[in-house]
Amino acid sequence: MPKFIHGASFDHFYTEEPYQTETRNIALNAALDFVDQYSPNEFHPGLYLYGRFGVGKTYLLGAIANELAQQKGVATTMMHFPSFVVEMRNSIKTNNIGSKLDAVKKTPVLVLDDIGADAMTTWARDDILGVILEYRMQEELPTFFSSNFSMDELQGHLTVNVKGEEEPVKASRIMERIKFLSRQYEMAGANLRDKG
Repeated sequence: MPKFIHGASFDHFYTEEPYQTETRNIALNAALDFVDQYSPNEFHPGLYLYGRFGVGKTYLLGAIANELAQQKGVATTMMHFPSFVVEMRNSIKTNNIGSKLDAVKKTPVLVLDDIGADAMTTWARDDILGVILEYRMQEELPTFFSSNFSMDELQGHLTVNVKGEEEPVKASRIMERIKFLSRQYEMAGANLRDKG
């Protein structure tokens, strides 16, 4: 993850003018509520944050991870999902794909950043993302997502594979798990990367 995420905190989330927006405030309050209510013995759905580039989705997820570590001593695995798929593909050569997949699916709290950023192969969707989400749904483990797509848009994106074939049932299966594991919040506003 980017270096700026290591120091992410709720105190430094973008709530001042002109960067403050109603959707950022709603997402921030949902994040605060999650950290406040989190208990390893009780399932709490994560957040599915979506919006344009640079609106603070990844930063807010990083703040959640940091706050959970500081306040509750909870480890969070946070990763850029397209990069993880590349890493998993490379792991096939060294035959350690299973151990990496196990570590991710079993982590107490998981953040999958940039879901849907790349065209997803059937293998990445079903054998990587699907396996992770199935395990986490069965075990009721909090999972967070960021995407440029709303959940409905992501379902359309996941329906068509890289060969152009439509697989609506497989996409619906993935989305059912995402909807169980998280609650959707839009984030809108100025691109914070342009912040002077």
